[in-house]
Amino acid sequence: MNTDPLLNHLVTAVIVINGDLKLRYANSAAEQLLGLGSHRLTEHNFDDCYQELSVESDLLTAAINEHQGLTVNAATIITLDGQQHTVDVTLTPIEIGGDEVQGLLELRQVDQQRRILQQLTIDAQQQAAQYLVRNLAHEIKNPLGGLRGAAQLLARELENDEQREFTDLIIEQADRLRNLVDRLLGPQKPSQHSIHNIHEVIQKVIKLVQVTLPKNIALIQDYDPSIPDIEMDQEQLQQAVLNIVQNAIQALEDGGEIRIKTRTQHQVTLGSERHKLVLALSIIDDGPGIKPELMDTLFYPMVTGREQGSGLGLSIAHNFARLHGGRIDCTSVVGQTEFTILLPVKS
Repeated sequence: MNTDPLLNHLVTAVIVINGDLKLRYANSAAEQLLGLGSHRLTEHNFDDCYQELSVESDLLTAAINEHQGLTVNAATIITLDGQQHTVDVTLTPIEIGGDEVQGLLELRQVDQQRRILQQLTIDAQQQAAQYLVRNLAHEIKNPLGGLRGAAQLLARELENDEQREFTDLIIEQADRLRNLVDRLLGPQKPSQHSIHNIHEVIQKVIKLVQVTLPKNIALIQDYDPSIPDIEMDQEQLQQAVLNIVQNAIQALEDGGEIRIKTRTQHQVTLGSERHKLVLALSIIDDGPGIKPELMDTLFYPMVTGREQGSGLGLSIAHNFARLHGGRIDCTSVVGQTEFTILLPVKS
């Protein structure tokens, strides 16, 4: 099939299929989206080139055979290598000659736009939530100090060791609450950054978790060694990665695999700034996934899907990423939950 080579310069994936979904043509963007070469693509039916698409194959077939256009916004496609993308799908029937009708299928990725909008929404909502929590934390901290001081004075007046046990309990619990409040307040301003390698940070996290890692959980390291060093607060990023890895471990109650992967991405917008090069650090587990109703509030303080969870781990991780000019993305389906920390790499 003769097709204008200009299609290979489009960022939109363009695919031509017939009424049986047999692939006739795929441009370069389609190859990149599906992770398959053009020769392999044209040897298969379209529905054999991905794991899952939220547009039924029968719907595509009917649209072609009935000469009807089709548009589906924000459809989800999971490729054969497990990558999940959000795409706008447009199918246009075209007559090739005679009575033969084929479908011109356009898949326009909207992941980036959705993530930018989602990030702006999360940042605005989290700032409002943090403002409320910080005010509440200050209100708790003031009387807490008085309570602890009164318990210390009372302990000095008591001669009975059994009675001192009660004042010690008050002091202990007051200290626990103060630590919780301090974590809620957290750092809100950028700290001093220095040049470090992200893999050094990851290795420190792995050493920490391996001490108590259940035997039925495997940690897989999948690094790109060519990633340059970046400016960072090493302790903050270590805590952010540790919090996410610990969440993954807790999600794998019946065992499984956690993959820690590093890659680079090009031309990524973080906040309102576009970066030529970005570090992508992904923590991927094959657990049961995150409940859909928690996804929109996942990074809020005090939000958790576990009975024993504090709801602070992801909020702290998100805040540390923000202080580095980055963000955290999350996608989750049953069998694959992926948290990706995106950090700018300065040239």
